[in-house]
Amino acid sequence: MRESALNAPFQSVEQPTDGQRLNRRQAAKVRTRQKVLDAARDLFSERGYDPATIRDIAKGAGMSTGAVFANFQDKAELFEAVLAEHMERLTEVVRGAAAGTGSTRERLIAALDAGYHHTLEHLPLMQAIVARSWFQPQDAEQRARGFTKGVLSVIGEVLRDGVRNGELNQDADTRLLGDMVWNAWLSNYRGAAYDGWDRDAMTGQLTRQLDVILAGASTQKG
Repeated sequence: MRESALNAPFQSVEQPTDGQRLNRRQAAKVRTRQKVLDAARDLFSERGYDPATIRDIAKGAGMSTGAVFANFQDKAELFEAVLAEHMERLTEVVRGAAAGTGSTRERLIAALDAGYHHTLEHLPLMQAIVARSWFQPQDAEQRARGFTKGVLSVIGEVLRDGVRNGELNQDADTRLLGDMVWNAWLSNYRGAAYDGWDRDAMTGQLTRQLDVILAGASTQKG
């Protein structure tokens, strides 16, 4: 038995190629980065920006602070990555809710109410997003504005549909109206943060704001 085993032909174990090793390292790096992002999002959503430390984020991700800094230069860059991911998800939510039928006003209310529903449980994160927009460097502000383009595009699409179907004037400045709607939507987080507004209160206030914003562009006067 031993002789036959010794005389059996040698079968080599296939070793991973350099490309396979690289792909595994890349996949591991992607997983590590996502773990850091998930932990950071949870902490920013719970505490906001300033109280969330890199040490606590690392602890939440189950890794060292060195591993965090291997993926992100500092907390500001990490927050920016969380913001980009957050706004991408918000855009999907708002776009889905805006796809329904109804008037321009009804579609905007449905879309932005869904946005409140999606974000209200992360109120400290939304506060941090608004607060940091006042104090970040110009280049960071420009990147942050880029992250909001998805939601703004959804609002703009609904408004342009309103022009096409005759609800809004043909010369309506949909870009300006879209900016006003977005700013009104953001403004109501102050009520949530300081006055205890829930989703219904925020959407109720937004509805009144929309009525004022759309009144001047509406083809239905009076």
